[in-house]
Amino acid sequence: MSMLTPPGMGGKYRITGHRFPHMRRARNRRRIVLAGTATAVVLGLAGWGTVQLVDVFSGEPTTTRAAAPAKRNGDCKSGSEAAGAAGRTLPRDLPRPGDITVNVYNATPRGGLAKITADELERRGFRIGKVGNAQEDYDKKVNGTGVLLGSRDSLEGALRVLGTQLAGAEAKGDQREGQDVDLVLGAAYQGLTPQEEAEKGLAALERGEVPPSPSAPSQAPSSAAPAAPAAPKASPPAKC
Repeated sequence: MSMLTPPGMGGKYRITGHRFPHMRRARNRRRIVLAGTATAVVLGLAGWGTVQLVDVFSGEPTTTRAAAPAKRNGDCKSGSEAAGAAGRTLPRDLPRPGDITVNVYNATPRGGLAKITADELERRGFRIGKVGNAQEDYDKKVNGTGVLLGSRDSLEGALRVLGTQLAGAEAKGDQREGQDVDLVLGAAYQGLTPQEEAEKGLAALERGEVPPSPSAPSQAPSSAAPAAPAAPKASPPAKC
């Protein structure tokens, strides 16, 4: 105990100061640390609460607003952009088979293919227009199963629907103005896609999905002769 400590203080107070002696409690560091920690927690909660209030009144989470510039800058595709990409290849509004008029032409040396194929398409709900031999531009010049021809607008509509009926057919757009489409049968044609699989392909298109890959086409009509290894130089008459 200092001689300057008043009697009865028991060392609880001490004399400090340079000009006038006065008494105060000794500093308690533990209380200072606790007070600082409590202040930091209160300030943190207050800041978090402020952010939540801003989100509530603005109607948009802060994380969403922060992510928006990244999408605008092309860092990632938004859901609408992905849907738009899918929409370019799988249109939603497709014509029904009964709304499509198909002209069937035979570009092979085998007789009867156009008439038999037209009858089968009609049984599947398509309208049939002209039936006959292919024009000179395609006669004996189609090596695949067939070629689908129509206006450019029909490439994502009527020709997609008709394409479910013949696996491997190539679709081409031309300068026509009418709504009719052409089916030109090629050298590899052995028959239309089985009706059950064709209906599955149509259903997939209507749902906006990629149609399943069709299996081998149905057997060629019994009246059709097997494919010739080489195309003859002249077209036989009345081969439709």
